[in-house]
Amino acid sequence: MFRALRRANDRRRHADGEYGWLFHPYTGDELVAIDCETTGVDTRTAEPVSIGAVKVRGDRVLTSESLDLRLKRPATLTGDSIRVHGLRGVDLDDGESLDEALVKLLDFIGNRPLLGWRLDFDLAILNRQIRPRFGFDLPNTGIDVAQLYHRQLRRSVMEPEPRSQRFEAVAAALDVPVMGRNTALGDAVTTALMYLRLERVGMPERQEA
Repeated sequence: MFRALRRANDRRRHADGEYGWLFHPYTGDELVAIDCETTGVDTRTAEPVSIGAVKVRGDRVLTSESLDLRLKRPATLTGDSIRVHGLRGVDLDDGESLDEALVKLLDFIGNRPLLGWRLDFDLAILNRQIRPRFGFDLPNTGIDVAQLYHRQLRRSVMEPEPRSQRFEAVAAALDVPVMGRNTALGDAVTTALMYLRLERVGMPERQEA
């Protein structure tokens, strides 16, 4: 309820502004899968390290129409964190400023619906940076692929298995390759593939031993 009210208020305030078009209903046939790699898992303090996005049209993931943004090193990112994220210090030293990256992200995703694995986490990370700079949260509608998988799992003949909601486990259950795990663009592409598997084909049948 609060999110809907905030979105309506943002729409009124920005209707005639530079980004007013983001609040228009989307009438196309594309989605955008997004992912953020961050310095931690607390959305109140974590900072984005990289942002990935890829367009989905029909039953295709358009890897030629993607965004792979590596940001300048956040002050909270230590050497150990860099190794965890699989990044090199030079990548971050030569990365883009957050302001530049967010402008590119808004232009890329437009008002298309968003896909994400645990989408609320990515939106919380992004909106914490977008609102103070642009005065609004991302108004896009969204589909959480983890929740979509869980709903289909409950309706299928398959029984939930321990840790079946882990990213890699779900990809394996759906017979989807994991593309560059723990990179923002790789996870965005994998999420898009999982979405297409669920939407176009459905849950795989359980194999009898």
